[in-house]
Amino acid sequence: MEQNAYGYIRVSSSDQNEDRQVIALREIGIPETAIYMDKQSGKDFARPQYRQMLKKLRREDLLYIKSIDRLGRNYAEILEQWHILTREKGIDIVVLDMPLLDTRRGKDLMGAFLSDIVLQILSFAAENERSNIRQRQAEGIAAAKARGARFGRPPKPVPEAFDQACADWREKKITLQQAAALCAMPVTTFYEKAARIKVSR
Repeated sequence: MEQNAYGYIRVSSSDQNEDRQVIALREIGIPETAIYMDKQSGKDFARPQYRQMLKKLRREDLLYIKSIDRLGRNYAEILEQWHILTREKGIDIVVLDMPLLDTRRGKDLMGAFLSDIVLQILSFAAENERSNIRQRQAEGIAAAKARGARFGRPPKPVPEAFDQACADWREKKITLQQAAALCAMPVTTFYEKAARIKVSR
């Protein structure tokens, strides 16, 4: 049976550069038509090009990836996909940055055992790094908020009629619905802003 070689590339977002991965695959002779690339997070495997590639792969085919975190960043899902690719699909995988992860070698029990250990360690490291990134982001946001930084869209200014409508509503001259209508605001928005002003005063 003829062995076809494919390459898989993943970058986390559309503004990240995939050149390093493309060059590595070209250097080993993978044609452009056999390279699949997704530009999205590695948190799961619901990626269009990855799914397309899975349909294309046949037993004895060979898949190259630059590093294990390009396959994904979720520890359990990387192991599951590795099992699907190597056991169910019956293909070989080569991780270019980690020569030990080359399923063409060590087809005996010891080789498979060593490969599985390395895979589990690297998969764990990939997910651990993802968790660390999220933690650093959360800590950075918390520190920025402590310094008074604001996130999200700035609040819209209230209309000129707001203060008078608010006063009339509080004095029960008009209903909440009428006050909101005078300001061309949804009732819930008017009520929240009015309550906030009352608290701040």
